[in-house]
Amino acid sequence: MEIERQISQKIEDDFFKGKIIVLLGARQVGKTTLISMLPSCKSNPALFLDGENADVQQLLKNPNAERLKQVAGANKVVVIDEAQKIENIGSILKLFADYVKDIQVLASGSSAFELRNSLNEPLTGRKFEYNLFPLSFVEMVAHTGLLEEIRQLPQRLVYGYYPEIVSKPREAERLLRFLSDSYLYKDIFLFKGIKKPEKMLELLKLLAWQIGSEVNYHELSKTLRIDHQTIESYIAMLEQAFVTYRLPAYHNNHRAELKKSKKIYFNDLGIRNALINDFRPVEVRNDAGALFENFIINELRKQNEYKQVFANFYFWRNTEQREIDLIIEKNNQLQAVEIKWKTSKKIRLTKSFSNLYPNTQFKVIHRDNFFEEII
Repeated sequence: MEIERQISQKIEDDFFKGKIIVLLGARQVGKTTLISMLPSCKSNPALFLDGENADVQQLLKNPNAERLKQVAGANKVVVIDEAQKIENIGSILKLFADYVKDIQVLASGSSAFELRNSLNEPLTGRKFEYNLFPLSFVEMVAHTGLLEEIRQLPQRLVYGYYPEIVSKPREAERLLRFLSDSYLYKDIFLFKGIKKPEKMLELLKLLAWQIGSEVNYHELSKTLRIDHQTIESYIAMLEQAFVTYRLPAYHNNHRAELKKSKKIYFNDLGIRNALINDFRPVEVRNDAGALFENFIINELRKQNEYKQVFANFYFWRNTEQREIDLIIEKNNQLQAVEIKWKTSKKIRLTKSFSNLYPNTQFKVIHRDNFFEEII
C-alpha cells in the first residue's frame, strides 16, 4: 500500500540544490518507500546503497572524491539507507557535497543520535534535514477519506500508525509484538552507553504505563536500581531513536509553577500497547484518556514538523495541582489546550494559568472535534 507522505513534496523541492538531504526516522516508518516514490528518484538513474551491508561499508571506507564518482557511476541520485552504519559518513557526505555536485545524495537513518553526531560538523551549511514519523491522520485522510479515518480512531489508539500495521490490520498484534520485541530497538542496544539492555526494556515498560503523567526520574532510578544519570541518558537515547519524546513543563519563573517536571509520550501508540501487552478495544480501557492525549499531541507534532510551523510544545502544572495538558508557544503567543476523551462537562481555562498569562488562547480537543484540530 503506497501512501503519499506529507513531506514528500518538500523533499522533492530540495533536489539538486547543492545540498545533502538527510531523512531521519524510526525503523519501519517508511523512509525507503518515501524516497523510492519521489519523482526525482523515478525519473533519474538512482543508486540505492544499504549501509547495513558489509560490502557497502567496505566500498565506502576511507574514499576520496574520485572513488565516490566511480561509486555513483552514471546515476544522478545516490541514496544511502541506514547511513549511520557507514564509518565516517559525515566526511563521505561532505566529499559528495563539495566535489560531486551534479549528484543528489540522500542519507536516511533510524538513529538520530549516531547520525546527527556524525553529520552536524562536517555538513554545516551543506544539508537539508527532515524527520519522518509513523503515518499521520492527515496522510490517511488523503488516502482513505475523512469519514473512514474518523471511524478508524479507536483502531489507531490501540494499534498505531506504522505503515505495515495500517496495511495489515488482521496481523497488527503479531507484527507489533515483533517490532517492539526486537527490530525497533536494534539501534538502541548498539549505543555505547547501553550497558544493561534489560534495564532499558524495563524502563520502556515503566514509561509505557506512565503516558500522560509526570515522570519522576528519582522513582525510576529507585525502581530499576540504576543511577539517576543513567536514567536520563537512556531516556535521551530513546528520544534520539524516535521511540519516545519528552514534553517539558512551561514556566516563566513564577513561584507556584513546576519547572523541572517532564512528561514522556510514545511516537506510536501501537508500540506503547505492545510493551504493556494490552490490545483491548479502547472502549473498555481505563487508559483511553491517556491514549487519546498521546494521539492528539503526536498528530499536532507531526503537523508542526511537516508544515514547518516551528512551535514549542509544553504542559503546565502548578504546586496546587492545577494542570493544562498542552501549551503551544509560537511567536510569543500562547495557546492552552485541554485534551479530553469524554466531553460531559463544560471545560474552562484554569484561572491559575489565565491570571499569569491573560492573553492566552484556549481550546478543548475531544473525540467529537479532534479531526478539525489536527488537519
